[in-house]
Amino acid sequence: MSTATLPPLGAFSVPEPDPEAELYRYAARCGRISSVTTAAAHLGLPADTLQAAAARLVELHLLRTDPDGGLVPREPSAAAELVVTPLERAMYERREMADRLRERIDGITRNPAGAAGALDRVEGVAEIRGLIKLAAEVCRDELVVLHPGEAADDLVDELLDACCSVLGDGVGVRVVCPHRSRAGYAARARLTHLSGRGAQIRTLSRVPEAAVVFDRSLAVTLDVADLSARRVRDQGMVRFLLGLFDQLWDGATPFSAEDQGYSGEIAHDLQQAIARLMAQGLTDEVVARRLGMSVRTCRRHIAAMLQNLDAVSRFQAGVQAASRFTLA
Repeated sequence: MSTATLPPLGAFSVPEPDPEAELYRYAARCGRISSVTTAAAHLGLPADTLQAAAARLVELHLLRTDPDGGLVPREPSAAAELVVTPLERAMYERREMADRLRERIDGITRNPAGAAGALDRVEGVAEIRGLIKLAAEVCRDELVVLHPGEAADDLVDELLDACCSVLGDGVGVRVVCPHRSRAGYAARARLTHLSGRGAQIRTLSRVPEAAVVFDRSLAVTLDVADLSARRVRDQGMVRFLLGLFDQLWDGATPFSAEDQGYSGEIAHDLQQAIARLMAQGLTDEVVARRLGMSVRTCRRHIAAMLQNLDAVSRFQAGVQAASRFTLA
């Protein structure tokens, strides 16, 4: 009878415990650490090791001392904000200084016939968030936001969160976003919150790009697909973006917290947009993508719009719908 070959001793290694992680989890479970020595006994780890771990957790703001000398855990997101924000601010202040020095050198050495202004690319969520945060901190008069409300809503919201910090500081904030933001629970709650803090919000069937303009002098355009942004200082480009925003704003419908979903003018405007795209022979998937909504939601709108049309093809239905809505 053969016996199975056993692996040599040490072939299966047990990972070494991470004292900082162990201590933080212990603090989160207990709610408070009154004595690191007691925690060491409970965790079966050397007291001096946990003392060093506690000091490191305090440095990382994951633990804070209370008036009685105990250690209280802090939420990871709050700790990250305390640790990272000063570093981000310092980094972007240095970037701003470098850009100003570069512009000054360019201004001295540039051919008088050369083009003025600047446009540079920033990559990565942390870089973009820091750029927007720094621009918002120095914004004094007006901030306008184009929010496309596409598949990456959460990411765009995260990147634009810093813009909300100017609300209540005397800065006028205007936001244009798609009608679909009125229907989703989370998106609607967000609009209601911003509106309650003083932002003016309007919606329309489609917003083409994500962009923010600060004080009519600096713009940041976002490309969520490749996690990049462009900081635009060229005043001609900034004026172009503001003109685009104002045109969309004039044709958009004001948002009110009392409004419920798609109704009245909103439903009519949305059906016009769907009919216009259907008349081009586009598929449900393409129509949904253009309007920043799910295919299922798009099909519900199409079904509601076409239920009374006598059409033998989708294209014919789109043309009939477009004619009904008197579209050009």
